[in-house]
Amino acid sequence: MECKDVKKEELLEEEKKMRRLRFIVDLTQAILMQSDLTMREAFDLLGNTKKAALLLFPDKEAVYELLYAPRFRRIVRERFVIPGGPAKKLRK
Repeated sequence: MECKDVKKEELLEEEKKMRRLRFIVDLTQAILMQSDLTMREAFDLLGNTKKAALLLFPDKEAVYELLYAPRFRRIVRERFVIPGGPAKKLRK
């Protein structure tokens, strides 16, 4: 097999894994935003999503934390009242 063919296969595999990760992240976001989850269920879902991402891309935890964790934290903050968290001011 030529070097070009190997590179092409590697790129196709990388694209496939990226599509899978994008699907997992989008699905997780939709479930967090639309389902009637408990906070425990939400955190379990986030843990499983992170595990799935790291199975697809080992050694990329820092990238996950930079790209996806803030988005998920924002959704959880909006959906749940976090005890001890900052209270929102009411406008008149």
